[in-house]
Amino acid sequence: MKVVIIGGVAGGATAAARLRRLDENAEIIVFERGGFVSYANCGLPYYIGGVITDRKKLTLQTPASFKKRFNIDVRVHSNVIKILPQEHRVLVRDLSTGTEYFENYDKLVYSPGAKAIFPPFASRNERTFTLRTVEDTYRIDDFLKSHSVQSAIVVGGGFIGLETAENLTHRGIRVTLLQLEDQIMAPFDYDMACILHSHMREKGIDLRLSNKVTSLYQSGEQIVAEIEDKNSVSADIALVAIGVVPETELAADAGLELGAKGAVIVDSHMLTSDPDIYAVGDAVLIKNNVSNRDTLVPLAGPANKQGRIAADNIAGISSTYRGAQGSSVLKLFDLTAASTGLNERAAQSAGFDTDSVLLFLPDHATYYPGARNMTLKVLFEKKTGRILGAQAIGFGGVEKRIDVLATAIRAKMTALDLTEIDLCYAPPYSSAKDPVNMAGFVIENVRSGIVKQHSWKDMDAIRADKNAVLLDTQTKEEYDEAHFDGAINIPVDELRGRLSELDKNKKIYVNCYSGLRSYIACRILSANGFNCSNLAGGMRFYKVVAEGSAYDSVSRHLCGIENK
Repeated sequence: MKVVIIGGVAGGATAAARLRRLDENAEIIVFERGGFVSYANCGLPYYIGGVITDRKKLTLQTPASFKKRFNIDVRVHSNVIKILPQEHRVLVRDLSTGTEYFENYDKLVYSPGAKAIFPPFASRNERTFTLRTVEDTYRIDDFLKSHSVQSAIVVGGGFIGLETAENLTHRGIRVTLLQLEDQIMAPFDYDMACILHSHMREKGIDLRLSNKVTSLYQSGEQIVAEIEDKNSVSADIALVAIGVVPETELAADAGLELGAKGAVIVDSHMLTSDPDIYAVGDAVLIKNNVSNRDTLVPLAGPANKQGRIAADNIAGISSTYRGAQGSSVLKLFDLTAASTGLNERAAQSAGFDTDSVLLFLPDHATYYPGARNMTLKVLFEKKTGRILGAQAIGFGGVEKRIDVLATAIRAKMTALDLTEIDLCYAPPYSSAKDPVNMAGFVIENVRSGIVKQHSWKDMDAIRADKNAVLLDTQTKEEYDEAHFDGAINIPVDELRGRLSELDKNKKIYVNCYSGLRSYIACRILSANGFNCSNLAGGMRFYKVVAEGSAYDSVSRHLCGIENK
């Protein structure tokens, strides 16, 4: 059997190695248009920032190492320019010599990946870059080394944009990041993204949201970004990082069935509409296993799994891919942000009746030195309590909790299940009631009606309601530092003795700093016949979202006060 693989990065390289492990006698040829195979896409920004210093570390395999270990023929600088399904062969152009030749196949794996979007408003020039390949990385690094670069414009607030902005900042370059939408990081809800907004600004990045770039061009030794209804921005270089699109021109030309955004349609075995062509990676349309809707997930994890599954089926092992939920994590300076499953927009679009809870909890026991808090938002289905999505941001232990919740979502677990998960505990690593357990407890309290909650979004309407009573259960010192106008201050530890100061005929909206003490206050009030609601996330979350307060200082403040 002869197998041709188009694309030698995540999905293609994995398919090739897996197929060799299953079939020692198969002839396997990998065609890669670029000069590198099996390289670490996700590590490219960190080379620019000097975190990764050895160029060789960016590539996991070379054509020579593939040949030596796996007996796989890897041909770099080889661009497949046509697939001829009826003839079971491909037309290849050797980019080093310009010559063209045909190569036949029995089975084909199509794994070209996706390409960086270069928008029509941007001009191509020596000072405007994209970052998708190893060659892109070297081009940026070489330019920075050979020119005096003091400032940079980054257009786009996704993973590549943020990671490159951070690494350029590490390199001493002033960064202005321009984002079309009112938030960065689309997998996150707006309120959680606000944490990232404040942190980026705290670290010196000039973040400009709701900025529509209409033109990006070189003027002398500067790049100028013209922005709709705003002043232009200029810098020494620019990075365009507004997303990627599937590279499926070859597939379309070959007559393979395509779906949304031109992505290749595959079945659960990664088989295309052609019985001898499989497709994997960023170019394929897959199912979101929470919403069951078609989606694109251009991430390395799903691509590697798909490559393995395609190889299994080629080798005669029935293997199925059951979709992805988009689990991802981002390092942003000293902050970690991770998400999995659906956010509020996606859940609403999919027709789920949902609610969410917000928690602000330490990453490990507070009596053990070094505890830092994280914000955890968990989305659930109201009727069943099924966990649909989760987002977390903090300074430690974030990805651990999201990984647990990703597993819970995959298993269709409910909030009640979260309360019963048996997780590791020791003071340096967690608390006896882990944040994941706590999320389950809070959701069950909300679902059962033990506590009612309102969010930062509701505060304007509540403050305008003359019949609403705002009760602040912070200490006097905290209240003096930050409170809602007109709020009554009764510290939670004094509440039982001061209930006579409150009106049972009015609804009481309670807040504290994080939402914990105000929850306790709500239980006291409810037991005494008051109608009350707790502000989810507390004053600290409201300040971050509505006022742009620095998340770092908020986190440190809470560890010293709330978690005694």
